Amino acid sequence: MRLANVGETVTLSGWVQRTRKMGGMTFADLRDRYGITQLVFDESKDADLCERANKMGREWVIQITGEVGERESKNKNLPTGDVEIIVRELNVLNESITPPFTIEEQSDGGDDLRMKYRYLDLRRPNVRRNLELRHKFAFEVRRYLDEQGFMEIETPVLVNSTPEGARDFVVPSRMNLGQFYALPQSPQTLKQLLMVAGMDRYFQIVKCFRDEDLRADRQPEFTQIDCEMSFVEQEDILQVFEGLSRHLFKAILNIDIPALPRMTWADAMKYYGSDKPDTRFDMKFVELMDVLKGTGEFTVFNEAEYIGGICCEGQAAYTRKQLDQLTDFVRRPQIGAKGLVYARVGEDGTVKSSVDKFYTPEVLENLKQAMNAKPGDLILIISGPDTLKARKQLCELRLEMGSRMGLRPKDKFSCLWVIDFPMYEWSDEEQRLMAMHHPFTSPKPEDIALLDTDPASVRANAYDMVINGVEVGGGSIRIHDAKLQQKIFEILGFTPEQAQQKFGFLMNAFKYGAPPHGGLAYGLDRFVSLFAGLDSIRDCIAFPKNNSGRDVMLNAPGLIDQSQLDELHLQIDLPAEEA
Repeated sequence: MRLANVGETVTLSGWVQRTRKMGGMTFADLRDRYGITQLVFDESKDADLCERANKMGREWVIQITGEVGERESKNKNLPTGDVEIIVRELNVLNESITPPFTIEEQSDGGDDLRMKYRYLDLRRPNVRRNLELRHKFAFEVRRYLDEQGFMEIETPVLVNSTPEGARDFVVPSRMNLGQFYALPQSPQTLKQLLMVAGMDRYFQIVKCFRDEDLRADRQPEFTQIDCEMSFVEQEDILQVFEGLSRHLFKAILNIDIPALPRMTWADAMKYYGSDKPDTRFDMKFVELMDVLKGTGEFTVFNEAEYIGGICCEGQAAYTRKQLDQLTDFVRRPQIGAKGLVYARVGEDGTVKSSVDKFYTPEVLENLKQAMNAKPGDLILIISGPDTLKARKQLCELRLEMGSRMGLRPKDKFSCLWVIDFPMYEWSDEEQRLMAMHHPFTSPKPEDIALLDTDPASVRANAYDMVINGVEVGGGSIRIHDAKLQQKIFEILGFTPEQAQQKFGFLMNAFKYGAPPHGGLAYGLDRFVSLFAGLDSIRDCIAFPKNNSGRDVMLNAPGLIDQSQLDELHLQIDLPAEEA
């Protein structure tokens, strides 16, 4: 309601946010899904009504009828802050006990308490807005894809367990004793079968499940915008889904994003140490092997396989305490660097370094030139015996400095495609090559010959969309030839029998005229959390799990009755303390 509604008679229902008595007047804030409205109960007009209003407590559910009036003291912080309701009728629909935390934007409830009473937490306006944003996001996805000729098709939730991915959640089958379904990590093979079936443009907003360790951007169950197209090449897919992203930014945030730049995986790792670089700010890596290895007596650099640095513009005034904090940061077990070398460029252009005694002024001048550093800049350097690990450590340092320097605002968006991923990565645990994406990803056509001679160097026809250092989506052109798919399985260590057992349904389908196809899946939770400026995807999910994978509201997962276990012929051996 607004000033245009003054004089109208209205009926509102909702929850009592708070009440306050001022002389012969009682004021109450009524909260519903659409906001907060001030109610006025005037003792001089209806003493009994005012007395009933004074008994109302927080979170009581009420319905009122009254006349819209203009407020004398307006509240500019509320959309309804210009008006109030002069109440004539009050109907208490339900009383409430005192809630365990204040149901306001700035609540006094901790994470665990709010998750236990999530149905109360969802009443808070800022949490509700996240779900409204999610709804609008999903609606606009459907609108855009429908206009592009995509058809939404549901795929099964009970499927078979497959290797080459995260751990599956498994479901025992009562009617097929000793056998198990798995909850899908994605509808990957099913959407490929839909392409074989002639459904040339498919999408689905679908629940997926992965039994993996949790963090801020992971949940055991999450939502994908899953898409697949037939008779396409990589460029077709990039154009369609870049268009989807542009549509979402415009429709929801009213932001026009430019054409997405494309960066190869090799360049992303070389300049940012990550396959999901945050390009809101520059601060690219500069490799310093030629400058610092063997040009002085610093043993750490002379024995390093990689030496890299970043230039932090205008940060030469960093104190020794701040530099020690950065050193402690990169030494944390999660990052694992042995230490940090720094160099300041003074206002006179001279370079002062933490390793001055090992290098001549000429070498330090070469360092400044290589880093393109100016007076007032700070150079930070990390080295190590393993190039990949050292780059990842430098990546963490770059992100930390970007945050400290205010270069990563949540309302600024930098989007790009990362392309040309390696087809395989080596697994120390498995002691074999593993598919970097999944085993159905097609190699780049020009690299297919290398499958027989040097499979580790083969590039995949794969691509990820990255926004602000977050991988929001990824996909690939798929293999549609049964013989090539068989070769890929062989490289991954599957015997023909194992491949047939696990994926025979797919390879057999390819024999019946599979079209060239490819696709992409967005993480809806991640995408929405970026739009909302959230630190965790949990805050845009109605009923999320905690960091232990538990739903503390439902107390799930939990034990089941012995009779259910007997039906399934399952025996659970619990540790003594849990039995």
